[in-house]
Amino acid sequence: MSQIKQELAGQTIVVTGSSSGIGRAIAIELAGAGADVLVHARSNRQGAQETVDAIKHAGSQSHAILADLADPAGQDRLVEEAWGWRGSVNVWINNAGADVLTGEQQQTFEQKLQQLLEVDVTATLRLSRDAGQRMKQQGHGIILNMGWDQAEVGMEGDSGEMFAAAKGAVMAATRSLARSLAPEVRVNCLAPGWIRTTWAKGASQAWQQRAEKECLLGRWGEVEDVARTARFLCSPASSFITGQIIAVNGGFAGPSTS
Repeated sequence: MSQIKQELAGQTIVVTGSSSGIGRAIAIELAGAGADVLVHARSNRQGAQETVDAIKHAGSQSHAILADLADPAGQDRLVEEAWGWRGSVNVWINNAGADVLTGEQQQTFEQKLQQLLEVDVTATLRLSRDAGQRMKQQGHGIILNMGWDQAEVGMEGDSGEMFAAAKGAVMAATRSLARSLAPEVRVNCLAPGWIRTTWAKGASQAWQQRAEKECLLGRWGEVEDVARTARFLCSPASSFITGQIIAVNGGFAGPSTS
């Protein structure tokens, strides 16, 4: 492969929540750039192995770790095992999030919010602080978090309220972490918009139309769109970018009025 396609050769990268969806797409994309990738899942062993196999097929090394990020002990163990795998981590990507859209639908608003706060917020912040301090000591590193493009403009309904609270917190924390860990470690945050995830594929026609209407490009984004942006933010090409929220949404046209 050409040097451009191997811009992450020799890098060790951790992608949490990479047994499916956006996380899997990111892991495979980074492997295609030459990185060795540690795959994480809460309990989806088969999905994690499928991601590992895809990474190895791309010519990179991989390893899977199962850990419940709602549990502080699981968070601590993941960091310890990640550093133990290769002795160092170059890039840490906090993609894992609580599944409150396609999971158990009998849960109350409060139960779903609690899950989001535990996994999306607390785990992201604790993992970033732990990994970030190790990276700062080693003299280099990149942390990439996962936000939401509508957290700062708002969306009506239960999902809008709880995701705005959780992802808005992640986006705000990203800016502060970038200051805390500079100059050795760069910290940025992806803010995807309407991306064709598992939930999106089964969404009603009304949601399909809304997604297309609220995007300037008139379509859903694909998980690969997010993955390619992650690849850029993990590469030397983005070496002067930190503390930023990068929207991957095809241009948000504003809330639908119909």
